[in-house]
Amino acid sequence: MEASQALSRIGLAGLAVMGQNLALNIADKGFPISVYNRTASKVDETVHRAQQEGQLPLNGQYSPRDFVLSIQRPRSIIILVKAGSPVDQTIAALSSHMEPGDTIIDGGNEWYENTERRISEVSQQGLLYLGMGVSGGEEGARYGPSLMPGGSHQAYTNIQDILQKVAAQVPNDGPCVTYIGEGGSGNFVKMVHNGIEYGDMQLISEAYDVLKNVGGLNNEELSEIFSEWNRGELESFLIEITADIFRVKDDLADGFLVDTILDKTGMKGTGKWTVQQAAELSVAAPTIAASLDCRYLSGLKEERENAAEALREAGLIEPEGVKLSGVDKKRLIDDVRQALYASKICSYAQGMNLLRAKSVEKGWGLDFGELARIWKGGCIIRAVFLDRIKKAYKRNPNLASLVVDPEFAREMVQRQAAWRRVVGLAISAGISTPGMCASLAYFDTYRRARLPANLVQAQRDLFGAHTYERIDRPGSFHTEWTKLARKSNAGLLKTNF
Repeated sequence: MEASQALSRIGLAGLAVMGQNLALNIADKGFPISVYNRTASKVDETVHRAQQEGQLPLNGQYSPRDFVLSIQRPRSIIILVKAGSPVDQTIAALSSHMEPGDTIIDGGNEWYENTERRISEVSQQGLLYLGMGVSGGEEGARYGPSLMPGGSHQAYTNIQDILQKVAAQVPNDGPCVTYIGEGGSGNFVKMVHNGIEYGDMQLISEAYDVLKNVGGLNNEELSEIFSEWNRGELESFLIEITADIFRVKDDLADGFLVDTILDKTGMKGTGKWTVQQAAELSVAAPTIAASLDCRYLSGLKEERENAAEALREAGLIEPEGVKLSGVDKKRLIDDVRQALYASKICSYAQGMNLLRAKSVEKGWGLDFGELARIWKGGCIIRAVFLDRIKKAYKRNPNLASLVVDPEFAREMVQRQAAWRRVVGLAISAGISTPGMCASLAYFDTYRRARLPANLVQAQRDLFGAHTYERIDRPGSFHTEWTKLARKSNAGLLKTNF
């Protein structure tokens, strides 16, 4: 009896910072946890932190066997290691000591099909599996992340009480965790979350660029503006931290730290996966795609510097030198706020449409209002705005797009004049706003009942006999365009002579 009481309720393997923080969060909520890492010093470090942070019920283990056997049955083990083969290696090391009914939970940013493969593989041993998206960074892991578990419902039920305590808590909306669905749905939802995050960050950087290089605002002013925006409709984690970034002075040189950071953006792959999946599913996601393209272009620092020099020699005026005369700063600031909000609606609409397309393909039955709810706290894209999205899907669970939800539609129509002014002004100043432009183009394309796609289809029929449909009668049609055009041309020549 005493031995069983000493067993941990859950285990966690992989003690980089995210793993350590999540383990400490679990222990902090009163759940005894065993931890393991191949490098023993990481185990020691985590045990030390648990003692320092309040004698938390965490015990370190130094071999896969001892680690597994220290957990009460049915065992639930979270693994937080680098995606790909390290996950397979960790599963192999642990599963040989596990028993039917035990669960493995992968908390990394894993490709959803890898999760589906592992679900199948471990089921042959009678093991259950969850692929769980974890958002919120290091701080979220320690004090309350947004959790997106998908896979075995039984596995979720086994640890539901732990996850609900560990997740971020939003007043009146509960813990930021829900059972997402079968298979790799949890990983897929986290991937799209990250794609939306790419779009959000790109749009914010464009707002900064326009305010700084067209409006001439300095960092103190930018910090004040973003702080003010964070008290309104744009209230969010990303707007809040942006205001903080503009306040930080450089301790290695004069001025502000943001101005000495190299303009090259890193990435880990989830944004690329999102855009690839959008293409696979024929879902337009131009804002997310534009944000990815901008990260690629940012990496070409030397090429961009050479291009700037070559085009300067060719007579191009540097965008930074184009402070447009007569810009009304107050109006510009308000216009940029409205353009940012409207662009965000389009970006989120694209992400939600991608989730819907995948849910239909895989039969996951995703609840989009519930996804918006669990993203309201803990995660990087947490925002007041998500409450509006939750309500939109509650009003209409089959909503074709956020753009046509009555409330969002009204807001976009109210903001479109400001949105167009900002994009037009940026283009005039030579400041690229690919995210805002992509969002506006998406809005303008989506809202038009008739597009010039009729000409493209005619071209396809001419050179490839791909056929076309008509607007006045059913069926597929093919025309000998070149023959008829020549005949028509010949007729015109006869008429003229």
